[in-house]
Amino acid sequence: QHAHLYATVGCHPTRTSEVSKHAGGAPAYFAALQKLISENRDKVVAIGECGLDYDRLHFSDKATQLEHFVRHFELAQATGLPLFLHDRNTQGDFARLVKENRQKFTAGVVHSFTGSASEAQELLDLGLYIGINGCSLKTEDNLAAVKSIPVDRLMIETDCPYCEIRPTHASHKLLEKAVWKQQEAKRKERWSEECLVKSRNEPCTIRQVLHVLATLHAMDEAEMADRLYDNTVRVFSGIS
Repeated sequence: QHAHLYATVGCHPTRTSEVSKHAGGAPAYFAALQKLISENRDKVVAIGECGLDYDRLHFSDKATQLEHFVRHFELAQATGLPLFLHDRNTQGDFARLVKENRQKFTAGVVHSFTGSASEAQELLDLGLYIGINGCSLKTEDNLAAVKSIPVDRLMIETDCPYCEIRPTHASHKLLEKAVWKQQEAKRKERWSEECLVKSRNEPCTIRQVLHVLATLHAMDEAEMADRLYDNTVRVFSGIS
């Protein structure tokens, strides 16, 4: 029905507490994920979103997250699919586990990156790609970190309905020179088809992220878009 849409299959770190509640426990849960993948290989292009999130341990404790993150490496190895990764304030645990299991997966992208230039380099040294959205572009330090990432290892995203570029973000000033204008946003009570919903990030705002990255890397928007698209299909090879 939607030939241009694809999916990933996995368990978000903040939802790993649900695995033990599955009938048959973790083995049955991950077997069900593998079955879902095998039955939809033309649409499933990665394992994930998976990883660690120590900012939201109230959803799932550290031990549970660690246990089930490791199972995703096994799922990637069994299917040959890349990883769509989540890393939030993990105090080195994320990088350690990726390094220990790096031989089990072909490629991966750490999405919604908000770290420093040195943290970006650590991910690059592991052979990973780095996904950028509005939350990646809040401060001048964020902009410096993103600028340090080679273009051939970047991807972009919105992570909507959150993670938009806000007027308070350091990146917002870079949008002032854009030759195009974002659609008008209206409160949902007054919404019409040509508008965005106020205070909700939407897929079309990805062009804002593209513009900021093109500006930081002193590139034309169209050239940057082509390079980012090439990176995306290189990792998610199931996309046609």
